[in-house]
Amino acid sequence: MTDVTGPTGTPQQPASGEPAPQDYRGSGRRRRLSPQEALVMAQKVRRVELAISLVLRIGVVVSVVIIAAGLVVMLAHHADYLAIRGPVSYETLTSTSTPFPHSFATLWHSIAQGEGQGIILLGVLTLILTPVLRVAVGVLSFVYEKDTPMALVTLLVLALLVGSFFLAGA
Repeated sequence: MTDVTGPTGTPQQPASGEPAPQDYRGSGRRRRLSPQEALVMAQKVRRVELAISLVLRIGVVVSVVIIAAGLVVMLAHHADYLAIRGPVSYETLTSTSTPFPHSFATLWHSIAQGEGQGIILLGVLTLILTPVLRVAVGVLSFVYEKDTPMALVTLLVLALLVGSFFLAGA
């Protein structure tokens, strides 16, 4: 319920008993939505929630499929990787001396060569970028809902996320 007070601090109600439509711009208060406006807003919020959940689900499923495909390719080319112990073991695969793509150029070269490690890394990169895409969808959703302050804050968060990726590589 909206608390609307007059100049004397007493609540003001119109004679009909319904709250008077007020302009709260700049006061920090929001006006009460009509039932039709509330329905439209609820529909917008539901669409945004569905879009966000779809982005997250698709991102996770795509990354899992890419990682699984990379594992199949890697194990098809190197069946000896299946051994837990022996000359090629898990410790050998995860050591720092094992060649692994460490830049986008080597990643794309690895994928072009059909190397499983590069494909797996692409899947992991997809999984990492999924929440960033979710924040981008959040910016668009706040613009769609006409919530400018939240759109600006979310845009700042997106800029910080993207900037952190570039600063981490420097």
